[in-house]
Amino acid sequence: MHGPIAALCLAWALALGCARPLTHEKPGAVGVGPHHVAEPPSNDTGLSELCGDGDGDGGGLDAVTLSANGTMLLFRGGEVWERSRRGLQRRPLAAFWPELGGPVQAALCIHRRKDPQEHDSLYLFQGEQVWAYAGGQLRAGFPQRVGDVFPGIPGGLDAAVECHPEECRGESILFFKGDTVYSFDLELRVAKQRSWLALQPCTAALRWLERYYCLHGTSFQRFNPVTGEVPPGYPRDIRDYFIPCPGRGHGYTGPGNKSQEAAGDRCSERPFDAFASDDAGRIYAFRGGQYFRLDSQRDGWHAWPLGHAWPELQGEVDAAFAWDKKMYLIQGSQVSIYLSDQGYKRVEGYPRALHDELGITSVDAAFTCPDSEKLYVISGNSIRLVDLKETPRRAEVAVLLPHAHVDGALCTANGVFLFHGPNYHQYQSVAELTGASQPAPPRNISVDFFQCPQ
Repeated sequence: MHGPIAALCLAWALALGCARPLTHEKPGAVGVGPHHVAEPPSNDTGLSELCGDGDGDGGGLDAVTLSANGTMLLFRGGEVWERSRRGLQRRPLAAFWPELGGPVQAALCIHRRKDPQEHDSLYLFQGEQVWAYAGGQLRAGFPQRVGDVFPGIPGGLDAAVECHPEECRGESILFFKGDTVYSFDLELRVAKQRSWLALQPCTAALRWLERYYCLHGTSFQRFNPVTGEVPPGYPRDIRDYFIPCPGRGHGYTGPGNKSQEAAGDRCSERPFDAFASDDAGRIYAFRGGQYFRLDSQRDGWHAWPLGHAWPELQGEVDAAFAWDKKMYLIQGSQVSIYLSDQGYKRVEGYPRALHDELGITSVDAAFTCPDSEKLYVISGNSIRLVDLKETPRRAEVAVLLPHAHVDGALCTANGVFLFHGPNYHQYQSVAELTGASQPAPPRNISVDFFQCPQ
């Protein structure tokens, strides 16, 4: 594999293994690299069914969870769809879980290394019973009554989702039935009831890229898994986010909005505004008021509005970088700082003037390297160093680069990447970049970072 994302993608996929993959990737297919596998077309009949209108519970999904390769499984009726970079593939449930004998009401993956029995198990719920699968095989003793496996949890569930300790103050599962939410502590094996008035009844629930979603029919809400709070702007339509429906998307306003379409199309080769990697290894690409998540193969093709990750943030990002568990997002002459732990929360008092915060007045691109307090700021054809531990901060003397201009920059364990137009240039280190007399050979962003056809 080639590029900064490959190892991260593979690690993410392995860490999220909960079920047997419905499709089998060829070697080298996971992650970013020149040997990508092109996406075949989706099953048009199945896609049209998922994208159709439905009244109330007549549309939408029965359950949603993740497969062993980190892609999304969507359950509806007697069938399951796998949404991956290969497209949307439709299969009968009986082909993979013949013991079920009918539709599922809820689906759940548990990732818990301290308990080998539960670890990487897929739980499928039907009425009063639950089936547990490990490595694609039905676990011994299943099916069982829901209440026997999860004491205090009733049968006839509507939805379920694992709640990770870094977001939920402990290892737990959220079960949904009607208007009631049950929080089940995996360590203590006890359940507590919750009543979250802001949350609509959930017919499916999902944790996706550290955020939690409640689906109902064709709409969904994002919610706080501890308090049940729902941020402004919800509900939204699942067909604009979770299902690749033709002619739809969160930024789609019709075929006349060509600029917005190009910004949200990973393969459009429209220049990106900025790139950034935070302390947790999340990698982002910014373009046209939207962002792509690149460290996970599950979301490498889908654009989201900035406010989805960084509340209150709107407009285009000119440069971005991370340091000391904070994300710095630069827009014009101002910078906003967000805390990276447990989701992004803007630091009080921001945005502030760029000059007051970093000692610089303009920037085309910026980057920090892993475990370093040194910020590199690029303007035009020059690069300057800012020591982030200094107070006040100031930029050192500029050094000329072998590039007349760059749109964005990124530094990972694999080196320094400069982005310009549809291409990027890779250097093994900052020293190699500043010592170069000619640009490194160009490579295509959409092919290597987004697995688009050449």
